[in-house]
Amino acid sequence: QLQLVESGGGLVQPGGSLRLSCTASGFNLDHWVIGWFRQAPGKEREGLSCISSSGGNTNYADSVKGRFTISRDHAKNTVYLEMNNLKPEDTAVYSCAADIMYQCSSVWRIEARKFGSWGQGTQVTVSS
Repeated sequence: QLQLVESGGGLVQPGGSLRLSCTASGFNLDHWVIGWFRQAPGKEREGLSCISSSGGNTNYADSVKGRFTISRDHAKNTVYLEMNNLKPEDTAVYSCAADIMYQCSSVWRIEARKFGSWGQGTQVTVSS
């Protein structure tokens, strides 16, 4: 079973940057669509971004558009989420998810229920 592992979270000051990584042990992610999600205490899980298996299609939630960038490195079997100009409201547990069938498109929003495999998440705290 595909198991995803996130890394790169931590404490950062407002306006700062972090790069999250999502990888899989023993699985080649080349054919998987990857999504990034976050969940803050007391709030619903929010879909942030997705990237197609080729990397040619991406999508972003309005809340992060222009600040976050998703990318993938097939050679390293890793998907990244570069987060810039972080705000206190970005504080949450960030998780990556994968699905073979999901179509990453700007036509529809990124829904957690469409993804079948999940990582455990990494905490991002934005605070001065």
